[in-house]
Amino acid sequence: MAIIQDRKKCERARKARDARFDGVFFIAVKTTNIYCRPICPAGPPLEKNVEYHDSAISAASAGYRPCLRCRPDSAPLSSAWRGTQTSFHRGLELIHQGALQTGSIQDLAERLGISDRYLRELFEKNLGTSPKKYAIYQQCLFAKQLLHESALSITQVAYSAGFNSVRRFNEAMQQQLSLSPRQIRKSDKIVAGKLKLKLYYRPPYAWQHCLDFLQHRVIAGLEWSDTMSYSRTIRHADAKGYFTLQNNAKHNHLELMVHLDDYTSLNPVTQRIRAIFDVDAPVAEIDTQLARQLAGQIDYLPGLRIPGIWDSFEAGVRAILGQQVSVRQAISLVTKFVEELGDEIHVDGLGVKKLFPAPETVVEYSLDFFRMPQSRKDTIRRLAEHYLSDENPDDIDRWIDIKGIGPWTINYVKIRASKDPDVWLAGDAGINNAIKKLSAEPNIEQTKPWRSYLTFQLWNQL
Repeated sequence: MAIIQDRKKCERARKARDARFDGVFFIAVKTTNIYCRPICPAGPPLEKNVEYHDSAISAASAGYRPCLRCRPDSAPLSSAWRGTQTSFHRGLELIHQGALQTGSIQDLAERLGISDRYLRELFEKNLGTSPKKYAIYQQCLFAKQLLHESALSITQVAYSAGFNSVRRFNEAMQQQLSLSPRQIRKSDKIVAGKLKLKLYYRPPYAWQHCLDFLQHRVIAGLEWSDTMSYSRTIRHADAKGYFTLQNNAKHNHLELMVHLDDYTSLNPVTQRIRAIFDVDAPVAEIDTQLARQLAGQIDYLPGLRIPGIWDSFEAGVRAILGQQVSVRQAISLVTKFVEELGDEIHVDGLGVKKLFPAPETVVEYSLDFFRMPQSRKDTIRRLAEHYLSDENPDDIDRWIDIKGIGPWTINYVKIRASKDPDVWLAGDAGINNAIKKLSAEPNIEQTKPWRSYLTFQLWNQL
C-alpha cells in the first residue's frame, strides 16, 4: 500500500466529504503533518498540500499523525484485498483477533500454513510494513478510539488494547501516533457509564433488513432484539459478556455497547462484531456489479450486508440442526440446545441469559433431550470432538471429513461465520425457488467475487 497517484477522484470525494469513500483512502496534509478521513469536518486544504494514501498505516509510515477531529482510527476498513490473496487476508483477520498479542509471527505463519518469511513478504508487498508493526499500529488505533469514546482509565485502555504494561502502551502511542494518551483523552468530554463505541461504515447500509433477518431467527436466552437494536451474549477466550448494537443512519455508524468480565478481550471482540455485521463491506463495488447482472429481474436491495454468526462452531451446530427442517423448527431445536447446555450469565436489567454451549460441554452429554434422528446428534458430537482434537478446527474445508457434514453445511458456515464474500450455495432450495422467478438465470461467473451477497439478494426475494 502506498501513495495514490490518480488524484482526481480522491480530490472530488474529499471536497464533497463523500462518506462512500470513508476508509478507501486517507488525506495526508503536508503543512500540518496530519492525515484525515475524506469526511473530515475541518476546512479543506489546498490540493497542492495533500497526498492521498490508500491505508492509514501508509500515511503513518510516511510520518503523518492521525487527526483528532475526524479520527482516522474510526474509518471503515478497506476491503481491497478480499478475494485476491487468501493467506494475506486471513493473516489480517487473525491479527485483528489478537493473534500477535498472544503468539509469535512463527505461530501465526503456522496457522496460515506458510513460512514466516513468506508472511513478512506478503505484508511488505501489500502494506509496506511488517506483520508485527501492523499489529501494534492497529492496537494503537483501537486504544485511540477507546480514549475518545469510553470512560475507561488510561490503564484500562492499555490492557483493553492488548498491551502488557502502561509503560509499553505510552511508548507505542508516542512512536506510532506521535501523541500521548493524555493528549488524546483531553480532547474529548467523556461521559461515565456503559462502554459505547462507534463502528463507522460506508453507506448505504440496509440495517432494517439485517435487523429483520436476525429477529426472525432469535434464539431465546442467547439473543434478544427490538425494533431498533439487536443484542446477544458472547464468549471469547476466557472472557464472557454481551453486546447491544443499533444504527445511527444520520452519521453512518453502528452504536455498540459492550459488557465483558475481562476487557483484555475487548479489541478482538469489537473486531469480531465488525465482521459479523459486515461493517467494512465495499458496498459500492458490490452493488454496481450485482445490480448490473440482476438488472430489471429482482427488487434489488442496495447496501445489503450479510449478518454473521459469532463463531464457526455455533454456525456449524445451527446448520446441522437446520438440516431438512423449517426455519421455525430449526430455531426451536437451537433454543432447546442452548437452554439445556448453555452456561448462565447475568445481563443488567434482564436477569439470567445463556451463552452458546462450548464444544467441551457438548461432548459431556448424550443430547437425549433432542427428539431427532440419532445420526444428527452424532454429527453434532463429532463436530465438537473435532474442535477439541484438531489443531485448526476453523479450517472449514476440512469439515468434509466429518461424517454427516456435507458441502451445503460447509458453505453456509463460510458465509455466516467465516464471512467469505464469494460462496455460492448451489442446490439450496431457497436459491432455486428464487431463480425460477427470474426471467433469465444470472451468469454466476460474472458475480464473482461477491456470490455470497448474490445469495442473500436472492433469499431476499422469497
